Amino acid sequence: MPEPRETRPRPTRGAAPLPRIVISGVSPAVDAGRFAAKRVLGETCLVGADVFKEGHDLLRARVRYRGPQDGEWRTAPLEHDPAIDRWTGAIPLDAIGRWTFTVEAWTDAFGTWARNLGKKVGAGQEVPVELVEGARLIDAAARRVRFGPARKQLESYARRVGDPALPAAERIEAASAPELLALMAQHAPPPDLTCHDRELPLYVDRERAAFAAWYEFFPRSASGDPARHGTFADAEALLPRIAELGFDVVYLPPIHPIGHTFRKGRNNTLHPEPHDVGSPWAIGSADGGHTAVHPELGTLADFERFVGRARELGLEIALDYALQCSPDHPWVTEHPEWFTIRADGSIAYAENPPKKYQDIYPINFWPEPPGAREALWNACRDVFLFWIARGVTTFRVDNPHTKPFAFWEWVIGEVQRAHPEVVFLSEAFTAPKKLLHLAKLGFSQSYGYFTWKNARWQLEQWLEEFLAPEVTEYHRGNFFANTPDILNEFLVHGGRGAFRLRLLLAGTLSPLYGIYSGYELSENVPVRPGSEEYLDSEKYELRPRDFAAPGNLDADIRRLNAIRRREPALQRQDNLTFLPTDNDQVLFFRKAGPEGAADLLVAVNLDPHGAQAAFVDVPIAAMGFDEHEVYEVEDLLTGARYAWRGRRNWVRLDPRHEPAHVLRVQPRARPVRAAAPRASGPGGH
Repeated sequence: MPEPRETRPRPTRGAAPLPRIVISGVSPAVDAGRFAAKRVLGETCLVGADVFKEGHDLLRARVRYRGPQDGEWRTAPLEHDPAIDRWTGAIPLDAIGRWTFTVEAWTDAFGTWARNLGKKVGAGQEVPVELVEGARLIDAAARRVRFGPARKQLESYARRVGDPALPAAERIEAASAPELLALMAQHAPPPDLTCHDRELPLYVDRERAAFAAWYEFFPRSASGDPARHGTFADAEALLPRIAELGFDVVYLPPIHPIGHTFRKGRNNTLHPEPHDVGSPWAIGSADGGHTAVHPELGTLADFERFVGRARELGLEIALDYALQCSPDHPWVTEHPEWFTIRADGSIAYAENPPKKYQDIYPINFWPEPPGAREALWNACRDVFLFWIARGVTTFRVDNPHTKPFAFWEWVIGEVQRAHPEVVFLSEAFTAPKKLLHLAKLGFSQSYGYFTWKNARWQLEQWLEEFLAPEVTEYHRGNFFANTPDILNEFLVHGGRGAFRLRLLLAGTLSPLYGIYSGYELSENVPVRPGSEEYLDSEKYELRPRDFAAPGNLDADIRRLNAIRRREPALQRQDNLTFLPTDNDQVLFFRKAGPEGAADLLVAVNLDPHGAQAAFVDVPIAAMGFDEHEVYEVEDLLTGARYAWRGRRNWVRLDPRHEPAHVLRVQPRARPVRAAAPRASGPGGH
């Protein structure tokens, strides 16, 4: 469609143009366009707007958009739904990176004329003047077409509609021809083209930003020998097992040199033995800082081989990005101004009273003198660029809520302008407003409080807040069932049954989930009662494991990840609905599939110790079933099939056998949805 030329009324000198049409409520928009909404490559982004003007003229509208590689604007029509008085259209997202869009509207002068002509003719009125007016509109459109068949066709219609020598019926028939309506829709000049007052940003990620299973492990424990430090070659040997279990991302804690000053010993003691390996988060030594690897792990070339082998197996490597330094980091001597100097001249170490972290110096992101901040921020950016050049395109960012928000907006923008494929995971265990603001600033996904949400009411209340439509525009939660820092009491006291049900919850409630190595062995011994720290924590010592030990959860993990890859309903975050049950120990929810895909109904026993039964309420109307209709559900965990009837059905779940049902249901008729397409147990037995 040719670009309509703007022909607004001429305003008084110095005044802003006077809009003829109201365009408001444009979506998607985060904070009125201050931040970018997020989508995934290959999706279709639904754009909506409220468009209206005075009187009863017909309007036309479109979305005007530009992708990261587009030199020119593209357009797509918006259609009006009178039932909701809303204009909607779609943008096909065919490139990753930053997009921009806006909405334009104009009066459909010819459509309004044709509608009014039809009314008058239907009422038996004479319309000679109206036909002359219509001919002028057609002639104006013809003059906009420089040459070609379209111009000749329009000129022909203008003559026939405007010729008083022709019978009125023939002129009216020509004016109503579908071909003419189509030509005018394409070529008629917009008399009052009005554009929304801002261009809105949209960021399109690759799939792994929105759907992935993460596995965390320490390469230094990969040797299998508690007396020998692991290497990248040892870690490489573990990758086939991780790939076979169905994971997508392998996340490594910091792989950099570890400081010796105030090094922590086993179980976080302040008095290490000479052989103690220290915390990987105490980054930096004489061997280098954030752009070096620990010499006992190998060389940079060894790391690149490790990344390449992961890629061959369909895995990608995520690195920890922790902006802090040990007292031995080169930055401490080269740039002392990048740290906080106390009154006694010492550098401030990290504290969370009563805990002290003497082996870690936080960075001061607002250093003096002038120019120091720019140098520091550039150095932090260059750490990202260094590892990207070595094949890393995913970063887990340590405690971003303790660093300036302005820094994150700047550095993520800097990195993604050159490398739009990079994914950032925010490890921000903080207040919801801070967590969500980090997501707005550009973090692709975020840790959340899933590890602490174990009761039904906790899960429902927490997720309903984070799955509100305005939040899912920009926030994606990554549900880690455990981390090296978090051994929740539910796992401590619930044993293997707790590990099984929490795995299923993480992998079905969210398209992004992860586990830390040892979860598959149900490791659950805290350093002391009431603590969330592991006994003999891998943060402070080597911890090789026998992953083939009896009772491991490999079968559960393998099955869950296979189901996630097959079922589109589990690959979205905006399609979750919690459903009623008569037993608070049973969580029941629906993940609605996109068009053409099945819905999933998931029932999970939240009691790791004993069997629980419940009547569950199925949203049959939303799924296209009648109250008394029989429909089949298939349990994807066992392969069993069951006939359910109507809304109310019964489930019984035993943690010793199957703690959950993941039920596949093919809806009979898909209700029309207002949301953009993004890709939402057994009873009577």
